[in-house]
Amino acid sequence: MTGLFSEVFLSALLFGAVTAAIPLLLAGLGEQMSEKAGVLNIGIEGMMLAGAYLGFVGAFYSGSLWLGFLTGAAGGIAVALIMALLCVRIGLNQIVIGIALTLGLEGLTALLHHFQFSRSYPRLPAADATVIPLLSDIPVIGPAFFRHHLIVYLAVALVFAMSYLYRRTQLGLNLQAAGDKPAALDVAGIDVIRTRTIAVLTTGALAGLGGAYLANVGAGLFIPFITNGAGFLGIVLAMLARGRPIWVLFGALLFGVCLSLTTAMQVAGINIPTDVIQMLPFLAVMIMLVLFGRRASLPAALGIPYERGAR
Repeated sequence: MTGLFSEVFLSALLFGAVTAAIPLLLAGLGEQMSEKAGVLNIGIEGMMLAGAYLGFVGAFYSGSLWLGFLTGAAGGIAVALIMALLCVRIGLNQIVIGIALTLGLEGLTALLHHFQFSRSYPRLPAADATVIPLLSDIPVIGPAFFRHHLIVYLAVALVFAMSYLYRRTQLGLNLQAAGDKPAALDVAGIDVIRTRTIAVLTTGALAGLGGAYLANVGAGLFIPFITNGAGFLGIVLAMLARGRPIWVLFGALLFGVCLSLTTAMQVAGINIPTDVIQMLPFLAVMIMLVLFGRRASLPAALGIPYERGAR
């Protein structure tokens, strides 16, 4: 068991945790914005799948990871447009539409993959890492946190940017009001439908980007159902974070550690059934819901379609 405390094991565990955490972080930040505005975006898993597939296709055929990230974000936005039209504009049930979008994208991406890549299963080359001077030389921590693709640092910076947006900008106040008291926001002359639509589309962009990162950097390939519930973990993170992006970051890292244990234990030569390790993220979700779920504060109008003049 000394392998559990070796530098190699800890470095592999933390590096894998960061890699696994970024898709969860992006999905959680996107879902948090959507929930702040009063839209429960259950379809975020489908948005991540669309982003993963289109992100991989874009990177594979263009040879550019950044173009892959762009096409992945566009794929998430395309699915979010459907969500915004049906749930925000028309006012259909957000949970039903979200589940339908997720199931539909699971089938569609699996079908497209079967026709395009089922015989070849192509892989992308390893993503280039941006090494932070000096910090990357710190034992254990340096290789784990400061030798990643640039998108990782941008995702962490986004946490602080969104914290500023929620606390210091008019848009942040509008998003909060759209989820808590949409009628009051309407009286103030702000378009509630437009505010919620912006939130849902932003959620789609971040979820699609998270899916593209998962396929292009985390795995280097696309396979059906590659997200494996990452979107639903993002929903849990957003609900438990109580509107604070920094809590989404810490929660994503916790789940990332659980997800990276399989690879890290293989590096350390520890034989534990992978099924047991794969249960850990969902076990962590249940524990966090038991400990913090009752304290989670959700917007008063979350999941309720807004109709001007309705009571």
